[in-house]
Amino acid sequence: MKTSKNIVKRLLSFAVATALVLSMTLPTSVAFAAYSPKADVRTILSVPADLSGKTVILHTNDLHGAVSKYALAASVKENLAARGAEVILVDAGDFSQGTPYVSTTKGADAITMMNAAGYDVITIGNHELDYGYFQMRSNLSKGKFKVVCANVLGADGNPVFEPNCVYTTKSGVKIGFFGLETPETQTKVNPALIQGISFLSKGDLYKCAQQQTDELKAKGADLVICISHLGVDEESALDGHRSVDVYAKTKGIDLMLDGHSHTVMTAGEKGEPVQSAGTKLEALGIVIIDNATKKIEDRFLISPERLQEQVTTAAKANEIFKRVDAEYGVVFAKSEVLLNGDKAPGNRTEETNLGDLITDALKWSIMRAPGALTVDDNHVVAITNGGGIRAAIKAGDVSKKDLNTVLPFGNTVSVVYVTGAELLEALEASTYCTPSSIGGYPQTEGIQFTIDTTKSFKQGAAYPGSTYYKPAAISRVSIQSINGQPFSMTDTYAVVTNNFCAAGGDTYYVFKNASSQFDTGIVMDEAVMDYVKEVLGGKITAAKYGAPRGDQTIITSGAAAANAG
Repeated sequence: MKTSKNIVKRLLSFAVATALVLSMTLPTSVAFAAYSPKADVRTILSVPADLSGKTVILHTNDLHGAVSKYALAASVKENLAARGAEVILVDAGDFSQGTPYVSTTKGADAITMMNAAGYDVITIGNHELDYGYFQMRSNLSKGKFKVVCANVLGADGNPVFEPNCVYTTKSGVKIGFFGLETPETQTKVNPALIQGISFLSKGDLYKCAQQQTDELKAKGADLVICISHLGVDEESALDGHRSVDVYAKTKGIDLMLDGHSHTVMTAGEKGEPVQSAGTKLEALGIVIIDNATKKIEDRFLISPERLQEQVTTAAKANEIFKRVDAEYGVVFAKSEVLLNGDKAPGNRTEETNLGDLITDALKWSIMRAPGALTVDDNHVVAITNGGGIRAAIKAGDVSKKDLNTVLPFGNTVSVVYVTGAELLEALEASTYCTPSSIGGYPQTEGIQFTIDTTKSFKQGAAYPGSTYYKPAAISRVSIQSINGQPFSMTDTYAVVTNNFCAAGGDTYYVFKNASSQFDTGIVMDEAVMDYVKEVLGGKITAAKYGAPRGDQTIITSGAAAANAG
C-alpha cells in the first residue's frame, strides 16, 4: 500500500509531464479518399485532481511488444485511482508481437505484463494469431482479465470468446463492452495457423455489431463501448471494415476504442466517437464517466512522456529484458547504412534496400544447395510481403535482436512453383492500391517490373476466405525480365518466399494453389543472418545496399507512362 507521502510525490511527478505533439498524415490513395482523423492530446494536468464520483476508462492499443510501457499504464491507473476514480484498464489488441521481448515466448510474456499492469477488459488483434489459434488460447488462458470478441467464430459457428460483458462499477454504472477483430486477420495471419475459425465481415460485421449493442442494452448497460481492432487504414475501406464504417452502420454505440491502424485519434473525419492511442504507447486514452449521470463527461488522450513507471510492473519488464538480451544481444554484423524499415513511403509502397537484403538472403538460402529446385537458376526469384518487415536496421552494430525485431513472426523460407501468368497475377493483386500502402506489397529479387498507378485496378471476384480480390485483368503491372532473361507467361518459375505468403496470406492467394510447393523449415531471420555472415562477411556496405537496386519502376503520372511506353 502506498503512503500519502508517496502519492503526493507521484502526483508531483505527473505534473511535470509534457504534451505530446502529434501530426497525423495518411497516404493519399488512388482508390479511396484520404482519411483525416482528429486528435485531442493533452497533458496529465488536463485530468482533474479530484475524480471522486467518476469512473475512468484508461485504454491502450497496439503495444507490439513494448513491454516497458506497461509500467506507465499501471502507474497512470494507480494515479487516477488515488484521485478518487474507479479505473478500468482496457486494450484493443496487438500486444503479442513486435519485439523479441514478446515474440521469443510466442506472446506469452505480453500476458505476463498485462497481468502485472492490471488490465480488466481486452479484445484481440490480428497479431495475437501470429503463432496460431491454439497458442493464442493458451496465452490468454493465463490472463487475469476479460477477453471479449464477437466476430471470430469457431467451427460450431459460435464466438470463440465471450462476445460481450457488462462491467458494473462500485457506484452501479453498467458499462457494456463488446469486441470486434479485423476480418483482415484471415489474410494477415498464416492461413494454416487459423484453420477452423472464421471472421464475420462486410455486412455480417455490421449485423454482429448491432446485435451486440442491442444485447448489451437489453442487459441494462448504461453505456455501450466497442473495443475494436479495426482501424481506419484506407486499404480497409474497400470492404467497409474500418471502425468508422461500423459506427456509421450501427445504432447505439456510445464510443469505439480502436486499434490496428496505429492512429492517434479522438474522433473520425466526420466527428465519429472513435478513439485510438497510436502504437507502443504514443499516447494513453482517457474516458471520464460521471457516476451520477452515467454519461461520458470528457475523453481525450494524454502524453506518456516523463511519467513515472509503476515499480512492480517495471520489475517484471526488467526480468524479460535481461533474459532476452542475454541470448539476442550478440553483435554479428555491421551496417554502413540505414536499412529502411518504414511502412510508407517504405516497404509497403516501394522497393527498399532492406527489402532487397531480405529477398537476396531468401533466394541465397535455397540456391546455396545445388539441385534443390526443379527449374533452371534463371527461373528462380524471391518475393516477401512488405508488411512482414516490421522495423529498420540502423547503421552500426547489428545484433540478432535487431534482426528478430525486423522479422519477428518466426516465418520460414518456402518455395512455390507458379507459371508466369500466376506470378503476374500475384504482383497485380499485391499492388492494387499502390502508391497507397498495402501489407502485401512485394519486395522482390530477380524480377524487373513496372507498376502503372495511372491505370485502375480491375477488380474481379474476392479470393476465397480473403478480404482481397483477384484481378479481372492485368492492367497495372508489366514484367520486363526475370533475372535478365525474357519473361514468359507460360514458363514455370520457382518463387522463394515465406510460409505466410506460400499459404495464401495477404494478397498471395495464387501461391496457395501453386502446382507444387515446399517449406524448408529455415527461419527467415536466421536465413538473413547466415547470408550476411557468409556472403557479405558480416558487412552490409553502402556500395551494395546504400539504395534500392532499382528492380521496380512505379509510374505516377500520365507523362511518365507515355515515356515508359
